[in-house]
Amino acid sequence: MLKVNAIHVYYDAIHALKGVSFAIEKGEFVTLLGANGAGKTTTLKTISGLLRPRRGHIELEGCSLEKTEPDDIVRRGVAHVPEGRKVFPRFTVLENLQIGGYSRDLKSLAPNLDFVLQMFPRLQERQKQYAGTLSGGEQQMLAIGREPRSVLRDTPSPQAATTSPGHFFDGR
Repeated sequence: MLKVNAIHVYYDAIHALKGVSFAIEKGEFVTLLGANGAGKTTTLKTISGLLRPRRGHIELEGCSLEKTEPDDIVRRGVAHVPEGRKVFPRFTVLENLQIGGYSRDLKSLAPNLDFVLQMFPRLQERQKQYAGTLSGGEQQMLAIGREPRSVLRDTPSPQAATTSPGHFFDGR
């Protein structure tokens, strides 16, 4: 599903990633481990299209991502949940979920909202609450509530854990 092959990424003259490679198949959970500054966030930003590799190759379901814009990568089903979570703090939980569904057609938006609220009962309880008042784990739940095929989570929170990996990868 996702293949990262020998990518090299730079911040100006600083060689941040040197030949990173891995593959993730549908249904797998993979964790990048390393000390601060090891390149975990840089790897996720590169997969998401926020950074470009100078060398190497990234594929999602057989399609090259190196020249793909971040919004197109989102439309292909990849959700990058950065460490800062990036929710709209002055909008409610429900409004955030509706905004997050921008890449969906209107017919699929309502079923997706129902699915997310069932998957994360805390969000159901807080759907009229401002997103900025949620805990860190609840904000991560909200950020991944777009029913992506792939979730790239930077510094995941145990509070955002679900009972089954199948919640994210059920083939829908």
